[in-house]
Amino acid sequence: MSNLAIGYLGLASIFVLIALRVPVGLVLGLIAFFGVCAVKGLKVAYGLLETVPFDFAANWTFSAIPMFLLMGAIAHLSGISSDVFRAARLWLGALPGGLALATNFACAGFAAASGSSMATAAAMGRIAIPEMLRLRYQKGFATATVASAGTLGTLIPPSISMIVYGIFAEVSVSKLFVAGILPGILSALIYAIMIIGRCRANPSLAPVLEESVTWPERWRSLRNIWPLMLLIVCILTGLYGGVVTATEAGALGAFVALVISVVQRRMSFAVFYECVLDALSQTASIFFVAMGAVLLTRFLAISGVAAHLASFVEHWGGDPLPLVLASCVIFIVLGMFLNPLGLMLLSLPILLPLYRELDLDLIWFGILVIKFIEIGLITPPVGMNVYVIKSVVGDEVELDTIFKGVAWFLVCDLITVAILIAFPDITTALVAQME
Repeated sequence: MSNLAIGYLGLASIFVLIALRVPVGLVLGLIAFFGVCAVKGLKVAYGLLETVPFDFAANWTFSAIPMFLLMGAIAHLSGISSDVFRAARLWLGALPGGLALATNFACAGFAAASGSSMATAAAMGRIAIPEMLRLRYQKGFATATVASAGTLGTLIPPSISMIVYGIFAEVSVSKLFVAGILPGILSALIYAIMIIGRCRANPSLAPVLEESVTWPERWRSLRNIWPLMLLIVCILTGLYGGVVTATEAGALGAFVALVISVVQRRMSFAVFYECVLDALSQTASIFFVAMGAVLLTRFLAISGVAAHLASFVEHWGGDPLPLVLASCVIFIVLGMFLNPLGLMLLSLPILLPLYRELDLDLIWFGILVIKFIEIGLITPPVGMNVYVIKSVVGDEVELDTIFKGVAWFLVCDLITVAILIAFPDITTALVAQME
């Protein structure tokens, strides 16, 4: 059997094992190890196993991941998410679907202090869903709003997925963060337009909030979101001004979040211990999958699969649109079965060489990748955010009810992707100002 055939057989085996529910990190690592054994021998495979995972984990840039995860844990457990939701509710509650709108924009705000879609969905779900259900919002609409708006945690910086992509694609993580700002705002606005439109057409989805709110109350609510504003200003000002790198911004954000929680007297040793434990647990999960993906990248290069796929670029005659559309299909299909990190790390070793061959902007492509990760987070059967919300609501709402509710949000996501492809300047405009 040729090396190329071994490579493609390895890829096929990955999909079979993932379909059998074998953990993604384990699948990637095992296929890579045995694949290199078949191509280069056991000694080379052991050599890669000894060096590659360590070299990967020792990458200084990856230290941003536990820092941003710690920042998000502190922000949630110190009550920032509840303050943001209350302010959004007071300002937007009187509009059609007011609580859903408030949840949408509260998720967008909290995303800037979280870095994780699932963390954003979990934090806001515990606050917003009971309130919406109490006010007789349709169950599928209420839960789907939080599951979908929670995906903004991946797109609005800081983002753990952006850090991973930036390292694999060898592009600036700081530029990726800045590039995600406008697409993140665009996604939130398109969600908001859909929510208002649906609630106007069908008021039974979200009964009007009968609450008398004075303007002084609205303005006072803004005083409680200063911690979030301070976090956003510290991180984005530091990145945009070139004061800190993405790695340093993670440490800065975690430190600022900790100081804020101490000043507000919301931090104790027990809470801090829980924050650290949560950050360490998520970091270990991410690194385990990422190490398997790095080994897979080496296997694809050694077997010749990466070069063979890159040769197909010649058939497009320099036209990138077919490749972009093919990427869209790949991400949507794989997103139905893989978790976000597995989706990205399985596809990048194959697609990045093709994009480099066509000399496409990898920052722009990175934002598209992140957007497709968002879509995968709410796409059945393995929409992770939907399962997060299911764990929040328990038996009160059926799983299929939530998945049916996210259909409208998936349409919004596809519209956003089409806009980002048609108008790439939306992604690159702020990045250009950095240069």
